[in-house]
Amino acid sequence: MPMRFAGLRLVTIAAIASLVAAGVHAEPKYDPGANGTEIKVGNIMPYSGPASSYAVIGKTEAAYFDKINAEGGINGRKIKFISYDDAYSPPKAIEQARKLVEDDEVLLIFQPLGTPSNSAIQKYMNAKRVPQLFVASGATKWGDPKSFPWTMGWQPNYQSEGRIYAKYILEHFPDARIAVFWQNDDAGKDQVKGLRDGLGDKAGMIIADKSYEVSDPSIDSQIVALRDSGADTFFSWAAPKGSAQAIRKVGELGWKPRFFLANVSASVAGVLKPAGLQYAKDIISSHYLKDPTDPSWKDDPGITTWRAFMDKYYPSGDQVDLNAVYGYAAAQTMVQVLKQCGDDLTRENVMRQAANLKNFSSDVMLPGIKVNTSPDDFFPIEQMQLMQFDGRAWHLFGDVLTGEVGHQMGH
Repeated sequence: MPMRFAGLRLVTIAAIASLVAAGVHAEPKYDPGANGTEIKVGNIMPYSGPASSYAVIGKTEAAYFDKINAEGGINGRKIKFISYDDAYSPPKAIEQARKLVEDDEVLLIFQPLGTPSNSAIQKYMNAKRVPQLFVASGATKWGDPKSFPWTMGWQPNYQSEGRIYAKYILEHFPDARIAVFWQNDDAGKDQVKGLRDGLGDKAGMIIADKSYEVSDPSIDSQIVALRDSGADTFFSWAAPKGSAQAIRKVGELGWKPRFFLANVSASVAGVLKPAGLQYAKDIISSHYLKDPTDPSWKDDPGITTWRAFMDKYYPSGDQVDLNAVYGYAAAQTMVQVLKQCGDDLTRENVMRQAANLKNFSSDVMLPGIKVNTSPDDFFPIEQMQLMQFDGRAWHLFGDVLTGEVGHQMGH
């Protein structure tokens, strides 16, 4: 290079070089719960109580983080997963959230389960500015970044699911008379709203609805009243125990409506078997994950990898339980976010990366299902495919359907 340019050029090159070096060797940034060797991730799960069939989710997530740690961790850091039981009780959830944030000093709380429990801790988590991330509940209110920037859902929200069923009914059964059985909380209300909104000016097709409380010992009177309404189409939007009771009662009554079942209760092991497989035949539900009981995935590489993971890290887990697929895919999404965080393990960056997922997919998600988020879209998964139960296994049918609800939800 001719000497007369050298002085100017070298200064510029040196300046650029020092900036680049600064970027590469930026000092790691940490909030409580993270350091050079460890990332503390908190979790709240119903290991006991009326929703304890979901405990499998927490156990699968713990096992997945064991696998990640055995393979060297994330950017050289091991995950310390601290999971507590709240028995599906909101006051207990508040107690456990405080313990995780104030005593254990976790970086974030990942996949706390249940609409009532998460509703109870949402204000606290946002006041503390601690991520309440990938909430294990499809309530639509986890997608409200304006009001609650530290809370984000994960699975398709219940209103999306309701809209997807409405699309199907309007197309195939425009004269249906619909009866709805729903859980009296935000989850149930959301699902009914999605169905009503999706039916639009045909919402009059819903001719009867009955709610129940999660603590109700029996739901028989509600099911009898819904049968007596003259409906030919039945929706059960209930937690696993309530759904199992509803399937059994509909079957025992000899009532044969077209039966739609909420995707959160589609587990063969946790719901359909206890209800009686003979009563579950022909039920329609929806999913976004591969079901290990579906013969079409028998040789699928994703399910094969998942089975190998279960054998090695969660050998006591039930490999026909969809909850174990769910926990695996959710944990993979969490790992992706932590990878994207690099050495900036602040709570703010955890939320920034969670809101910057682009076409992420797990090997156990259905083909065509992608996780996408942005600063004003806190709904990671909004697509599902319908499936029908043949008495032994679920079988997918139709196309992948999208049931997007307005982002930046107002309340």
